[in-house]
Amino acid sequence: MIHRTRATAKDWPRTRVLHGVTGGLDITPQLAEQHLDALTDIVARAAAVTLATPFHSVARRIKTDLTPVTAADEASEALIVDGLARLLPGLPVIAEEGAARKLPPSLGSSFVIVDPLDGTREFLAGRDEFTVNVAIITGGVPIAGLIAAPARGLLWRGIVGRGAERLHLRLGSGQTSVLAKAYGRTPIHTRPAPGRLTVATSRSHLDENTEDFLARLPLAKRYLCGSSVKFCYLAQGEADIYPRLSPTREWDVAAGCAILAAAGGCVTTPQGGPLPFGRLKQKFLVPGFIAMGDPSIQGSLPAVTAN
Repeated sequence: MIHRTRATAKDWPRTRVLHGVTGGLDITPQLAEQHLDALTDIVARAAAVTLATPFHSVARRIKTDLTPVTAADEASEALIVDGLARLLPGLPVIAEEGAARKLPPSLGSSFVIVDPLDGTREFLAGRDEFTVNVAIITGGVPIAGLIAAPARGLLWRGIVGRGAERLHLRLGSGQTSVLAKAYGRTPIHTRPAPGRLTVATSRSHLDENTEDFLARLPLAKRYLCGSSVKFCYLAQGEADIYPRLSPTREWDVAAGCAILAAAGGCVTTPQGGPLPFGRLKQKFLVPGFIAMGDPSIQGSLPAVTAN
């Protein structure tokens, strides 16, 4: 079970002295738990920033990979990167927009990975599914994750081995502290898989291979949505499986993987192996994955041929 500490954003300088976080230090689940409330405060503030400008009037452009980016993405990333530099000085941070400009020459055993606005297409369409994602990776494994859905006023967080929970947020002008404004804290858990599965799938990236995989499953219900919020459906026991057999990036999925694992689920490669993180030479590409609320179903899933 996650236990709240008293560290908040205002305690960043004191936290730096007490814990001495520098590059090269492994961030364990125990240390991540000590920083969880301060990380939550950072993510909540970034969530508020994404709502500061209405989606229909926010500045936007198309990146070289033909995906959209907005001023909300960039403002959220700037706030998170600055907050992490204060809270965890010296720890490498891989953030989506910064990574598009320049990658670091190397990573330590532990680093933070950030998607400041996951589901930009949903954001620009006025849907409430977009999220803010932050995860800590140690030894190639997401050990802690936070996902905020600003338009829904929700935040999920989890530490592997220590549980996961959902918080409600009251977001204001971007200066709101989540610890002063949090309510309805609820522990979350995955559920045992029923005979017919509820599946969560991408709205914008649903490919033929994933559709073929789904056609071979006993399905009862289907959630179609954008962003990492799909992992949260699994983590809180509302869905059973989330397959994506097309490429994505580590910052899109790391926080969801940590929260799901903390809630009792797992994420594997499409062939059933461990999903590695920190693949700097591959530019953090994830060829595909299958997320499951109940790991016991893995042996009964349809086979997926490696590309």
